[in-house]
Amino acid sequence: METLAASDTGIPFLREAVILLASSVVAVAVLHRLRISPVLGYLVAGLAIGPSGLALVGHVESVRTFAELGVVFLLFMMGLDLSFERLKSMRRMVFGLGGLQVLLSAGAIAAVVYGLGFRGPELVVIGGALALSSTAVVLQVLIDRGEMASRLGRVCFAVLLLQDLAVVPLLVVVNVLGSGAEALGLALALTSAKAVVAIAVILFVGRYALRAPLRAVAATRSSELFMAFALLVILGTGWLTHVAGLSMALGAFLAGLLLAETEFRHQVETDIGPFKGLLIGLFFMAVGMSVDADVVARAPLALIGAVLGLIALKALIVAALCLLFALPRAVALRAGLLLGPGGEFAFVILTTAIARQVLDDTTAQFLLAATTLSILLTPGLAALSASLAERLDSAQARRGSDGIDQARDTTDDHVVIAGFGRVGQTVAALLGAQKVSFVALDLDPSRVKEWRARGVPVYYGDASREDILEKIGLSRAAALIITIDDPEAARRTLANIRRKSPHLPIFVRAHDASHLKELQKLGAAAVVPETLESSLTLARHALEALGTPAEAAERLAAEVRALGYAEKPAEKGKSGTPT
Repeated sequence: METLAASDTGIPFLREAVILLASSVVAVAVLHRLRISPVLGYLVAGLAIGPSGLALVGHVESVRTFAELGVVFLLFMMGLDLSFERLKSMRRMVFGLGGLQVLLSAGAIAAVVYGLGFRGPELVVIGGALALSSTAVVLQVLIDRGEMASRLGRVCFAVLLLQDLAVVPLLVVVNVLGSGAEALGLALALTSAKAVVAIAVILFVGRYALRAPLRAVAATRSSELFMAFALLVILGTGWLTHVAGLSMALGAFLAGLLLAETEFRHQVETDIGPFKGLLIGLFFMAVGMSVDADVVARAPLALIGAVLGLIALKALIVAALCLLFALPRAVALRAGLLLGPGGEFAFVILTTAIARQVLDDTTAQFLLAATTLSILLTPGLAALSASLAERLDSAQARRGSDGIDQARDTTDDHVVIAGFGRVGQTVAALLGAQKVSFVALDLDPSRVKEWRARGVPVYYGDASREDILEKIGLSRAAALIITIDDPEAARRTLANIRRKSPHLPIFVRAHDASHLKELQKLGAAAVVPETLESSLTLARHALEALGTPAEAAERLAAEVRALGYAEKPAEKGKSGTPT
């Protein structure tokens, strides 16, 4: 018994781990039954077991430090879902909208606190800290709602990515202000140069040095070794950026971008998913535990006013900037409310300000409590914003007409689907599941009537005609998917649209391999021959059933795809007989 007791007490934080796991399971299960976001479940669980609740967990700072790995893994998964090309296409939103949001929000908050009597360095610290939003909570809420791939998801991600980049110069400013140094510009310049060099080295070395060890590890066919190597890449890159003075989350994001370019991204995503889910849940619980009951009790009205004022001010700025960047009003409304609350990096900035004696402890604790409470409101604000946006869209639809002209005014950055048969309907279902807006065209009036009665934006029209395409806003579309069953009609549609929109990504359903070659010559971004792709899928399943490893079967199918379906297997044999 003594040995058992000794071994039990020898495991650090074992009691806390059991309490955290038990409370999270109960809270999330209950809220799931009530159809409430799991994020709110974790936040409530943390509030219940933290110092302000039952005080079952005492090492809040230690838990929060470890829980920050949740943000690291979340940013890694975001990077894994992106590519360098897509990130390049987002630069206007990241540096334009995101940069203006940080500057204007920090300035407006500083102006408000100046009116409350704060002066000098305090204005910079408070404005910068509260201008940030919660990357972890906002992205997880969007993922839970299936909206990460929607326009709202892309806008929020762009702003949050810039905010994460802004943390580094903000911390430099806080440290310089605390040391009383005068050379603030020089310190920022040196830190920025070091950051650029570190990011460039990671991207350059990683892009050319990562594939070989990944392939060597994969060749061992050891899932444990592969997972260990993936964790090494994530944490190692995060550690390198931390050493360079950047955030670990940024390093993990870069690691995700690097692995997204490899053939191993799907296996990595599957292996790392459970780690991300567990640690991000722990992070949300740590946020809930951070609520200081004493601060709330001392000035409840002032705290409520600060939380509501912060959300309202930032929401107005974000919404106004979204409208300035020609985003729809519904997206502007929802982005404003989602990005209005404070963020987890405010904890880092404010605690650094306390240590450097830029802020007094009482002020910092009040701001930390306000930030935490605002984060707690984020899931509710997400639901509220969705409801308000739905009402706004309904009101706009009632003011518009039921004809195709309505699509020209209400669609932007959407996907156009040419042909709404069984393939087009499947494509629309997948897009709709991720809240990606689309407009479809079809020449079957009964089919159009049926789907419009269900509220689906399907219009009667010939997708090869320029005037029809202009009415559905092709010039503002993000992509076009041609699912027309008639090969000649698909060819004609692609040719006409490519002449009008030379840079628009166009994805086409082909009838067979010869049709595929013709469509590729006409400029399709990707062509999928329906019959051959079905054959590949059936063959892959058959090989797996006969004992071929799933990875090997998928690799064989990928090799055929890489050839562009150019050569039929039967043609390799003699006299038409497959070998």
